[in-house]
Amino acid sequence: MAQKERPIGVTILAILAGLGALMALIYTLQMLHILPYYLGPVAFWDFSLLGAIFWGFIFLVWLAVIQMLLTMHPSGWMFMVIISGLSLLFALLSVMGASSWEAMAPTILISGIILIYCLLPGTKAAFGIS
Repeated sequence: MAQKERPIGVTILAILAGLGALMALIYTLQMLHILPYYLGPVAFWDFSLLGAIFWGFIFLVWLAVIQMLLTMHPSGWMFMVIISGLSLLFALLSVMGASSWEAMAPTILISGIILIYCLLPGTKAAFGIS
């Protein structure tokens, strides 16, 4: 069975997923106090270790999603929707905790764009979803 040709939109999604993974890695390292804060304080309530675990998990899932997108795996779309939603949720929970809006804005923006783009009919059609 021949592999489907990857549309440019899916490649753009993979690039956006790479940005999401990069932001999750940065938040993980900031919550572990390895990297300094760039845009504002980053903490998950008062438990930065728990936040680092959450963001580290998100980072690993982003990497898996990138691989699924690049190989046009049929479940790539579903995982992309789920992980962008989880990223939004963790970013909002971090803001409710001790993180600033400015620090979480890149992830909120990237994840929001990904979620909207995934829900477009053309993106769904690329993965065979009606």
